[in-house]
Amino acid sequence: SSSGPRVKGRSRQPRRARSPASASRAMYRNQQYDMDCITWSPDGRLLQVGYAMEAVKQGTPVLGLRSKTHVVLASFKKAQSDLATHQQKIFKIDNHMCIGISGLTADARVLAEYMRDECLNHRYIYDSPMIVGRLVSQVADMSQQKTQNASKRPYGVGLLVAGVDEKGPHLYETCPSGNYFEYFAMAIGGRSTSAKTYLEKHFESFPTAPVEGLIKHAFEALNKTTTTSDQSLSVKNTSVVVIGPQGYKELAADEMQSYI
Repeated sequence: SSSGPRVKGRSRQPRRARSPASASRAMYRNQQYDMDCITWSPDGRLLQVGYAMEAVKQGTPVLGLRSKTHVVLASFKKAQSDLATHQQKIFKIDNHMCIGISGLTADARVLAEYMRDECLNHRYIYDSPMIVGRLVSQVADMSQQKTQNASKRPYGVGLLVAGVDEKGPHLYETCPSGNYFEYFAMAIGGRSTSAKTYLEKHFESFPTAPVEGLIKHAFEALNKTTTTSDQSLSVKNTSVVVIGPQGYKELAADEMQSYI
């Protein structure tokens, strides 16, 4: 019996596992393009900007959501050790504005100080509070400028900016790349995917929700970011801020206890 005609060609071989030497060569190739933030890699990336974005993804989770009248920010407060106090992740900028951070806290302090100065100058010159979107745009411009200078590095922090102005409540996210976006609800930081999934399922009810409802949703979403090895939510490791027509308000421990 004759078999069918054979087709000439290379037979498929199983893919070999990458050797340590080839992995080392790939790492060396990347090192050629990540020495500064103005050199493009062959696949069209700015690796230093990518590293800064990764710092945000590995940071402490923080989330925000807004209704037609109020904005709520919630975050974990991380302690470096049992002997240390919990590190604040939400900073007041003005009576009508605050930020939640994920990433390098030192970089966040620089941006927070800049935002406070801008709000103070605007109030002094125009006798009115700073427009939230305008300040966010200025912060994004600062971040983008850091990606154009070889002697600088991008800010390794992401911000959720919450505020209320004459146009109503706002919630913005800023990125190390200089991009910024406005959201109805958003979560950033480590394990924030679960929180975003919860927010996506419930965000249609946020515009008409009362303040108590927004706070409850914030705790539910933040609880989704916990794992079995993490501490559960408590008044010591959780921070919640509400901004509305009456201004900035941080929830006290006894106020949070009823939601936890």
